Amino acid sequence: MAAELTRYSDDDLQEFKDIILKKIGRAEEDLALLKSSYMNGSNNGTDDTSPQFKSFEEGSETMSKEANVQLAIRQEKFIRDLKNALIRIENKTYGVCRVTGKLIQKERLKLVPHATLSIEAKRRQ
Repeated sequence: MAAELTRYSDDDLQEFKDIILKKIGRAEEDLALLKSSYMNGSNNGTDDTSPQFKSFEEGSETMSKEANVQLAIRQEKFIRDLKNALIRIENKTYGVCRVTGKLIQKERLKLVPHATLSIEAKRRQ
């Protein structure tokens, strides 16, 4: 009977690293777009619109700015989680469930490369 794997091979880890690096690149591009949209404070030329519409537009602009700030915060967390996954790859602990100590399924890691829990552990929560 073959011993159960306790970690992914270096080839597997390199494959996951490539996936994660691509995701970080895309996530950082998305984050830059989000940040420019709320830091820009673009007025979109609403200065000459009538007063009753102006306050409505300012309100909706504020709401969309807040939504973009929230999206940016989530995106920053996602990038941080991906970078932490890279550290686990370097430590060769990547893909090991932090609850069960078993390997997380490859399919799960390809979809959620920053996962630290196996499906089994996730269901227990």
